[in-house]
Amino acid sequence: MTDRLSTRFAACRAQSRAALITFVTGGDPDVASSAAILDALVAGGADIIELGMPFTDPMADGPAIELANLRSLGSGTKTKDIFAIAADFRARHPDTPLILMGYANPMLVRGADWFADQCRTAGVDGVICVDVPPEEDAEIGPALRATGVHLVRLATPTTDAARLPAVLDGASGFLYHVAVAGITGKQQAAQASIELAVSRLKAATDLPIAVGFGVRTPDQAAAIGRVADGVVVGSAIVDIVGSHGDAAAPFVREFVASLSNALTRTQETAA
Repeated sequence: MTDRLSTRFAACRAQSRAALITFVTGGDPDVASSAAILDALVAGGADIIELGMPFTDPMADGPAIELANLRSLGSGTKTKDIFAIAADFRARHPDTPLILMGYANPMLVRGADWFADQCRTAGVDGVICVDVPPEEDAEIGPALRATGVHLVRLATPTTDAARLPAVLDGASGFLYHVAVAGITGKQQAAQASIELAVSRLKAATDLPIAVGFGVRTPDQAAAIGRVADGVVVGSAIVDIVGSHGDAAAPFVREFVASLSNALTRTQETAA
């Protein structure tokens, strides 16, 4: 299996810029619209895409993504549809890494081995499971590793030096630093605290460090991109989908291009 994640991070590193990682909820506003929205992310310059698995109780997510979950589920999206969306994306975009992000219930209800096999078959590169702490990861992590799919772990502002080794144990692909002690989309962390956290994490692992939660503007993305290996933007894109529905694709592309251009300018400024 081609390691698209390491290839993409290496390519961004060679260009002296952070990877742009974008999030949308699968099946939002409906399954039929997902392909155009995902294609717009790629066209706008997204390096890596996180595809959210809609869930009724998205405890880490703020209002924007919670509403996206409700729109997707309300339109009838099922887990099988998410894998179909992923497989179709892989056929159109053979080189763009795709991460599934979501919660344990939809991932484990049919068994971890089934889920991991579906990920591999659909061409999914990695999984972020928000609500399974590493100390309780007896199922999904081993199943994903056995099929060659990355398990991307989360570090937070409260992940101290004593716990960080447990977070890193079995993690691969990249480490996702949640910049705020809270839900997605609502708060923005101070740049100084992000820089301190990234420095601390880089001292503990060779995995690329991506920073997300609360990144909404090109200027914020550029500032974080000066210190991190990846910048994650989700709620701001999901808001665009919420505003424009099945006509969202061109607006998504324009906004993602503004983020991508900001990271590229950061590279040019540093040169």
